Amino acid sequence: MAERITSPFGAISTAREVVAGHDLSGRVAIVTGAATGIGVETARALALAGAEVIIAARKPDLGEEVANQINEEVGSKRVSFGMLDLSSLEAVRHFANRWGERPIDLLINNAGVMASPLMRTADGFEMQFGTNHMGHFLLSVLLAPNLVAGAKASGKHSRLVSLSSIGHRRAGVTFEDPNYEHRDYDKWEAYGQAKTANSLFAVGFDKRFKGQGVNANAVMPGGIMTPLQRHLPIEEQKALGWIDEHGNTRAGFKTPEQGAATSVWAAVGDELEGVGGLYLEDCNQAVPWSKEHAWVGVMPHALDPEAADRLWDYSMTVTGA
Repeated sequence: MAERITSPFGAISTAREVVAGHDLSGRVAIVTGAATGIGVETARALALAGAEVIIAARKPDLGEEVANQINEEVGSKRVSFGMLDLSSLEAVRHFANRWGERPIDLLINNAGVMASPLMRTADGFEMQFGTNHMGHFLLSVLLAPNLVAGAKASGKHSRLVSLSSIGHRRAGVTFEDPNYEHRDYDKWEAYGQAKTANSLFAVGFDKRFKGQGVNANAVMPGGIMTPLQRHLPIEEQKALGWIDEHGNTRAGFKTPEQGAATSVWAAVGDELEGVGGLYLEDCNQAVPWSKEHAWVGVMPHALDPEAADRLWDYSMTVTGA
């Protein structure tokens, strides 16, 4: 086994601390879902380091507001909004077509849906699998030539960051029925499947594009209270132990600034230059999951190369990529 990759940062490091000392002038980054939550802090940190950042999200008013706030903070117009609805493959294609042939250095697949009721995307996918995985899959494949072009232009590897979750431990991908057409729906199992898919996608993408100067890694950002919890009633959050009877977040949850740190490290960390196919957590390569330390680590099924190939083939077929 290769030596575990680590950094000087950890669970409580912030995105700004991670990006300090990096000059991203001339680099272009797309961050999906960066109108709320840790996506905002990811976009902010990259812009503060000099990158041009595109907030790719589905809420124009909110996205434009965030872009303007960050631009005012950095003192120049480095951040802009791009309309992207990941629950529609047509909308994903429209975004990629509008982007054209312009090089990209960083693609941060940050947007996500968690524990939603059974809903379906415009293309009939179960909402969590369809948005978290399928939409990002098509976006990434369509923009892969742009990432390759970015690597050639900069002389450094372009990077794709795929946000997974400790939720991946709840389920692997059920290839026989990923969209819950023939089995009872369980929102947490569906979330686990989608987050496993996000990790497997990084494995599959890195395998196919590392030879062209593009690396991909999966990221576990940690527990953070953001609009990602919009589908969870307060009583359920209490039952899960996330908040106490007074509504206070339990110890161990991160701030959005801390939650964005591992995404930013995956995007800029010198330790990861030319390195891909990993699952990253707390600004380090994750350790294997164990019952003794159940809230950290990665399970084998989330990095299984055979499952990654199977998911890639399935996704290519159903998206028509």
